Amino acid sequence: MTLDPIVLEIVRNQLAAIAEEMGIVLRNTSFSPNIKERMDCSAAVFTPHGEMLAQAEHIPVHLGSMPASVMAVLDRFGTDPEPDTQFAVNDPFAGGTHLNDLTIVRPVHVGSTLVAWVGNRAHHADVGGEAPGSMPAHATSVYQEGIVVAPTLAASTGRWTSEFLEPFLDATRTPVERRGDLSAQVGANEAGAIRLAELVTSLGVSVFRSLTGALLTYGERRMAAAIGTLDDGESSFTDFMEWKGDLVPISATVTVAGTELKADFSQTAPQVAGNINAVRAVTESCLAYAVRVATDPTIPATGGAYRPLTLITRPGSIVDAVKPAAVAAGNVETSQRIADVLLGALSTFAPHRVPAAGQGTMNNVLIGNDRFAYYETVAGGQGGRPSKRGQSGIQTGMTNTKNTPITSVSAHYPFEITKYRLRTNSGGKGRHAGGDGIERGIRFLEPATLSLMGERRLTAPWGLAGGLDGSPGEDWLNTAGGDRIRLSSKCTVDVDAGDELVVLTPGGGGWGK
Repeated sequence: MTLDPIVLEIVRNQLAAIAEEMGIVLRNTSFSPNIKERMDCSAAVFTPHGEMLAQAEHIPVHLGSMPASVMAVLDRFGTDPEPDTQFAVNDPFAGGTHLNDLTIVRPVHVGSTLVAWVGNRAHHADVGGEAPGSMPAHATSVYQEGIVVAPTLAASTGRWTSEFLEPFLDATRTPVERRGDLSAQVGANEAGAIRLAELVTSLGVSVFRSLTGALLTYGERRMAAAIGTLDDGESSFTDFMEWKGDLVPISATVTVAGTELKADFSQTAPQVAGNINAVRAVTESCLAYAVRVATDPTIPATGGAYRPLTLITRPGSIVDAVKPAAVAAGNVETSQRIADVLLGALSTFAPHRVPAAGQGTMNNVLIGNDRFAYYETVAGGQGGRPSKRGQSGIQTGMTNTKNTPITSVSAHYPFEITKYRLRTNSGGKGRHAGGDGIERGIRFLEPATLSLMGERRLTAPWGLAGGLDGSPGEDWLNTAGGDRIRLSSKCTVDVDAGDELVVLTPGGGGWGK
């Protein structure tokens, strides 16, 4: 059939709007401040075979890896699922990223025909494990980090399965909040399925299939054309993760040949006996993100757009960890460094598009005890850009969340925010300076366990094109007894009432002399 490009563009935007509506439903009906306020969730639409068809502009590290979750469900349950079913997965080695990020996917049928999948991923503030928040700094195995959900039938005809719900709620310290967030995830998929079925019915199944095939091809052609504007060649870049005072290298060689791009991480360090290991799906997310930044961010984020990209990793490395490695920080911290490394290499090909390094960390703060679990990522400085300065106090790289408002913190948790301001002059100098980080203070009102997962404390966000580095971050504990203790960027410690945590986040690197 001959496809009208105007109709194609309308349908592309309709699919993206369905994903956006799913995200709105999820946030508006969730229980936890982490999803409702911070918006730590993402939604997307997929083909019957699991390729990304459309996404809302939510969180890069979620979205680029979510197709792996759909494929994991297809691998286990086949390509002909029952209507009105929902499947859950968080296993990092079977379609997940880290255990907190639970993905729920739903098949969409029109009549008896499977036409698509809808799915969403949400960060649950606690899924069990050896520390509140499920990111214990001492973990060396994924089983220390919480409950592992292999691809599982989670709900059918509107009812939870005991196979999924009971073990999940038994594992967490906050079962009431978890049940509410799970219901929000299922409801978001139901909303997406309704809208998608309406769209397919209005077009007809055969027309919809032709249009979705054309959308994937369009994304592939757009990405190939964007890569084709880059000069052929090869560029390598190395940056480092921080682990127990040592620097662990992540190295990538990017090769551009015509309309294809290859990223080779074969020389990256082996996985470590710690939680900074990332699974391959996370690295795939980073590659898709970095190439869009360096070429054309308006390229539709579909599975077709990934086709001109080739990723080479070495299983058992820090960017392609194998079971049973601990991976909690791999998703939130190592992803940031992988993106930095890719952008550093791509700056050779696109010097007038790639910014200096942003803060390069999510500054994860986890606080809890047996009755509550709080999770926050603290923003920092964006790297200076070729055309303007970096933004201050903003999430950068592979994350895209908001903060938890101070009023919400005081309403939900037994601590108070003592300070929250920009960290003046922490951005690197340059023709276009890097953005400033943030200073955030939290005073505890009752005993709790604190876990920190951060980066860029030993190394600084690098400047580019002659710009200077941004300031590294710092973490301090001011005890009720008057001591001031410098905390490791990755630690799990007990805190008392009256103690105060102060997090100073990194500034972005500067761009240009």
